[in-house]
Amino acid sequence: MIRRERHELWMRRALSVASTSPSDVPVGAIVLGPDGAELSAAGNERELTGDPTAHAEILALRRAAAVRGEWRLEDCTLVVTLEPCTMCAGALVLARIATLVFGAWEPKTGAVGSLFDVVRDPRLNHRPEVYGGVLEPECAQLMRDFFR
Repeated sequence: MIRRERHELWMRRALSVASTSPSDVPVGAIVLGPDGAELSAAGNERELTGDPTAHAEILALRRAAAVRGEWRLEDCTLVVTLEPCTMCAGALVLARIATLVFGAWEPKTGAVGSLFDVVRDPRLNHRPEVYGGVLEPECAQLMRDFFR
């Protein structure tokens, strides 16, 4: 399977996760191990938990680390339906995520090229490979539908 097809397949899974959080902004994130097997999945849970850090990416990273038994997620891939914010971009860099795949761009808070570019900052010790705009129309529509 070529890379684009693989990324789209993974993004469809993240989209299905995003649609399970009806009371929060519908963002879905999955973490895949080096072999492509899903380690974790999460949607936003800020409203559910009252936790401002309960973004889909943070929860997926925490759960993947628990599955692996270590905080370093080297050789893992994070797939998320929306461009990560500053907090989430920083967390994925610190977790040593090898590849980031995201769907819709977020011009107001995006930290992977829109507002900031945390993941490519040469001053940091780790910079993941980034693929943005994967299934962007579907991911963006999910956001538009929620904010209507």
